[in-house]
Amino acid sequence: MNELEERQIECPYCGESIVVLLDASVDHQTYIEDCQVCCRPINFDVSIDHSGTMIVTVSHEDD
Repeated sequence: MNELEERQIECPYCGESIVVLLDASVDHQTYIEDCQVCCRPINFDVSIDHSGTMIVTVSHEDD
């Protein structure tokens, strides 16, 4: 089973669509990754629900 998954997200700052690589081996994680376009820090909240679906939420650094 591949633990890494590509996802396309929209930067909460510049609105650009970017592709990120997420680790599906952890049930819940939060971290900050810079936008590949505008370089602003994006908050990621990544969790796996009871059915195994990855849920990804992104927000501004101050949210």
